[in-house]
Amino acid sequence: MKLKRLLLAGISTFALAAAAHAAPLKIGVTPGSLADSVEVAAAEARKQGLDVKVVELTDWTTPNVALAAGDLDLNYFQHQAFLDNAVKERGYAFKSVAVGVLPNIGLYSNHVKRFEDIKEGARIGVANDPVNQGRGLLLLQKAGLIKLRDGVGARGGVDDVVGNPKKLKFVEIEGPQLVRALDDVDLAQGYPAHFVNAGKPQIAGAGLLYSGVDDLYFAIRFVSRQDNASDPRVARFVKIYQESPAVRQQLKRSFANNDKLYSLPWLKQ
Repeated sequence: MKLKRLLLAGISTFALAAAAHAAPLKIGVTPGSLADSVEVAAAEARKQGLDVKVVELTDWTTPNVALAAGDLDLNYFQHQAFLDNAVKERGYAFKSVAVGVLPNIGLYSNHVKRFEDIKEGARIGVANDPVNQGRGLLLLQKAGLIKLRDGVGARGGVDDVVGNPKKLKFVEIEGPQLVRALDDVDLAQGYPAHFVNAGKPQIAGAGLLYSGVDDLYFAIRFVSRQDNASDPRVARFVKIYQESPAVRQQLKRSFANNDKLYSLPWLKQ
């Protein structure tokens, strides 16, 4: 009788594990190049017998909340700087399991063609979240428009601007909405893929200045919880994404067939 109970318990455990892996791998993404490339990889994964469900989310908060709650198995929307900040602020037990595409950011304007033409008191659009704002401010510093406090790097905010000779006025805007800001500000930090997704590929390639394509810290990451980081389905999906020619073609289309707007850092590792 005892042996029978042990056998039944073993069978039940196996059945539960099998059921868990029978459920689709749920991946949270944000719209545009990331969602489009993951959809291509998911279609390829299904052909190979790996069921994947892509969950599209429109903000930069929900993907981490949903991952922490167990509603997602993986998300793909944030770079390492954003992840580090989220873990620090929320205490998430997350792990970056692989690197993905590295998008540039740029400085864009509908009003000037050169930084020298920006007038005193001009309105400058920057991301309102702490990490992406810092990245935009670093680019403004590279353009010679401002000076940041020494040592703040990508964690700098508007309060860390210690040199502002043109008395620029910073307008903090939610990252995904920066694509709509060009008519309302004189210059704005922007994401090329967002312009492409909005049907404005000509703007994506018309930045006055771009960040460097080798800045691995800002490559998008595949992020899991620590408790499911070793799930073989996660590793399998990442391998499909990174090795698929169809995914690479989709990324190329998403970035307006313009190689200067992004890179694939896993090819260089």
